[in-house]
Amino acid sequence: MSQPHNDGVSIFTAAQLSRIAQHGIYTSSTSLDPAAGHFAEALIATLDGTAEQPVLPPDLQALTEEVRQRAIIGFPRITAADGVQLSAHTIRLKGDEPRPVVIVPSGWTPLGWALFEYTYLRLALRGYHVLGYTPRGIGLTMPVPGKGYVDGPFTSGGTIDVAGPADWADGSTVIDYAQRHFGPSGIAFLGESYGSGISQLVAAHDREGRVDAVVALSTWGDLAASLFQHDTRHLAAVTALINFTGGPVERKFDAATRQILADFQAGRNLDAVVEWGKKRAPSAYADKTNAREIPTLLSNAWHETLFAANQLIEHFRALTVPKRLNLWIGDHAAPEGAGLTIPFSGPNQPVEEAFAWLDHHVRGVDNDVPAWSPVSSQIMFTYETRTDPQTGKDEIVTPAARESSRSWEDVTTSTERWYLAANPSDDRDGALTTDPETGWERSFTAGMLTEATAVDAIVTTGQAEWNGTPKTYITDKFDRQNLAVWSSAPIAADGQGGAARRIRGIPELTLAVRSSARSTTLVAYLFDLAPDDTARLITHEPLTLADLTPGQEHSATWTLQAAGYDLGQDHRLMLVLTSKDPLYSDASVESSTTTITAPDGGAYLTLPLG
Repeated sequence: MSQPHNDGVSIFTAAQLSRIAQHGIYTSSTSLDPAAGHFAEALIATLDGTAEQPVLPPDLQALTEEVRQRAIIGFPRITAADGVQLSAHTIRLKGDEPRPVVIVPSGWTPLGWALFEYTYLRLALRGYHVLGYTPRGIGLTMPVPGKGYVDGPFTSGGTIDVAGPADWADGSTVIDYAQRHFGPSGIAFLGESYGSGISQLVAAHDREGRVDAVVALSTWGDLAASLFQHDTRHLAAVTALINFTGGPVERKFDAATRQILADFQAGRNLDAVVEWGKKRAPSAYADKTNAREIPTLLSNAWHETLFAANQLIEHFRALTVPKRLNLWIGDHAAPEGAGLTIPFSGPNQPVEEAFAWLDHHVRGVDNDVPAWSPVSSQIMFTYETRTDPQTGKDEIVTPAARESSRSWEDVTTSTERWYLAANPSDDRDGALTTDPETGWERSFTAGMLTEATAVDAIVTTGQAEWNGTPKTYITDKFDRQNLAVWSSAPIAADGQGGAARRIRGIPELTLAVRSSARSTTLVAYLFDLAPDDTARLITHEPLTLADLTPGQEHSATWTLQAAGYDLGQDHRLMLVLTSKDPLYSDASVESSTTTITAPDGGAYLTLPLG
């Protein structure tokens, strides 16, 4: 066994933990807060006895020492079937009592398994053996002048298979190792992000069906749909992942995967890209999961920019096993990321529910899990916040409300149509009304970025949202030359808790479009417009139209991403259509003209209510 190097680990303070808890573990879509990494290293140095002095606050020093007394710590390299060495970390509880093991494949991060050391300690103190490992190819790979490259201590060998068959086989090899070294009474997989997809896929494919439960946080159901939906490529998400592997592309991916990524970025051979993504989709193997009756907890965020919610909802609906779907405020990894990494003054609900799921389904604990509803939706933005007088930052005083449903179908209890129409009192914008109207049109110049975008940045915009500061849009800055707007009149409260509308489910948009070019992209944004004309995003979704006949009308219908949102009293709905968003590819031709109009029966937004 080999131990990670922990030379020069600095002392970690409670103030640093508080800062990460308030702001999250990411400083950008491709960078972790260095303090989060330092904290993990301090935990590991204390756990393996290489810290020459106390490097943790006293309570965490005591927690780590307790695990050292109760367990045997290891840092093995597990050899995969093809000889690749996987960096791993084990916590084996002492004693003869049979105990389950929780296996944690790491996320897509240069720190590999190390980032979630705090979670491993908590799991051990709950009575689990723990085995964390870095999937093949993941982890920091550093250039050495004149000597090529050297891997970091938490890095696994091989190249990244992007949750492909090699990762499934590696998961079974890791299970073999766990059975030999722990003799566990049960086996569970817990993963976040990349590790969550691998967890589901290993559970479905393990040759002996040895996985007893799965927790998949910030996860996907259909990787192909996450990357390419409505004929639009999710370019920014893939670029962020490529830039966050911890090393150069030519070392992190084999030639075949580099070709897939290059084709995706260039927009060519997309049938092959989709086939590649479908092979890595847990939804493609739902029948296997169902046949094995694997209890599965799925978790995601409404404003997820890597694995948008609709594809996961479809996967959830296809599962017939004991299941739970949690949908949270925020973006990728925001709800649970800090909770897996550092302690909080109070519970991190996504993580606590993950632990409760494992306790019931693997340890047999008689807890509240059997009484949980299959669907839990956290409602945007029903938390109460206050501004910290010292930092000037908003902080959450009362958590956002959550609602329970017996199924996804029960989330939406009714729908209503809001028709796009002309607005006689406003030359700039159209109206959203309850009556259909035809004979109008609104045009804008395509191919230009505007102030209407889904996020300022992948991950961090949603991280701020989770922490109480959703993005605010100044709608007067929306350049009507490059987009089109339709707004409703102020909406009175509906009598249910003071909300003007309880938006619950998947909206749908129907309209007609003409373009002066042979192709265009439409990006639809649905906003909550406040009386002061500032707005917050409810949901959005792009659609790309190719092979158009210039000047000829084309009908289009597409779904926006699911939402759980309470519209405030006397607020308005605002629908914005643009042709470009930094998250996505687009087929809009710069300086071409896009014209929106109503087909027979009207152009309308179908709004789901609950």
